[in-house]
Amino acid sequence: MPDSAPASAIPPVPLALYDSDFDAFSARLGAAFERYGFAVLGDHGVDPALLKRVDVATKAFFALPETVKTSYHRKGQGGARGYTPFGVETAKGYTAHDLKEFYHVGRDLPAGHPYRDHMADNIWPEVQDFHEATYELYTALDNLGKKVLRAIAVYLGLDREFFTPLVKDGNSVLRLLHYPPVNTPGESVRAGAHGDINVITLLLGAEEPGLQLLDRDGQWLPITPPANCIVCNIGDMLSRLTNGVLPSTVHRVVNPAEGRKDFSRYSTPFFLHFESPYVIRTLPNCMSEDRPDQFPEPITAHEFLQQRIREIKLA
Repeated sequence: MPDSAPASAIPPVPLALYDSDFDAFSARLGAAFERYGFAVLGDHGVDPALLKRVDVATKAFFALPETVKTSYHRKGQGGARGYTPFGVETAKGYTAHDLKEFYHVGRDLPAGHPYRDHMADNIWPEVQDFHEATYELYTALDNLGKKVLRAIAVYLGLDREFFTPLVKDGNSVLRLLHYPPVNTPGESVRAGAHGDINVITLLLGAEEPGLQLLDRDGQWLPITPPANCIVCNIGDMLSRLTNGVLPSTVHRVVNPAEGRKDFSRYSTPFFLHFESPYVIRTLPNCMSEDRPDQFPEPITAHEFLQQRIREIKLA
């Protein structure tokens, strides 16, 4: 793929290839990740009826009065469960907050699980089908993420199941995002330029445009996937583990054009995480004389997450 190819030229990799020709699936997906930090997964297989249910429940929640929505906000949890109000999250290095509000659904853990001390129970709003639909989508994307990680493992020369136990009970989060209409000029944008914290992100398409990635030449490229596609990108944890072989690419969501400023934007990213005790230490096969270890100090996934959520003002 030529370096000058625009983001729209990133060809979707059909999920059907996972079963019919796994090596080709791995090679195509991995090459896109190595070049852009992003890939597009075609015909993702998530039930359209489920996506519709989540869409209806999401819009019903964000249409609630502010006083009701904020009753589902829990301070001190790093924004990891429940509602985070408009004007809180701020991209690292920015002073102006992002123009968004969101709701987090995390992993349900059984009683006595050792991670319950830092992975809180979910907070379920009294919105019809919200609990059932969003957690069903959480499970579907968790499973899809494991498929993507199997392809990445093979691309990196690792055992196909290398990542599977490392993310089994990871602190992964489904984020239901609402970007309200932008009617007041100012410094804030819908999402300031940032890299994701986690291992990989799976992003279901938004009704409104705005997502852009920062390419190697400093140009911002729009991410405009076809229908029935999921955008996947590498997070900082995996970039660190692979010594930058798979880059975590800076991306943003810009404000709408004048003709669309009165429209809300909704999107649904799934942030897949390692299990909290996992020590992120540079993989030996991602180091060489030409690529020395950029991250000689190991860090646990939980410690890394806590550092980063403080930086973006979620803690």
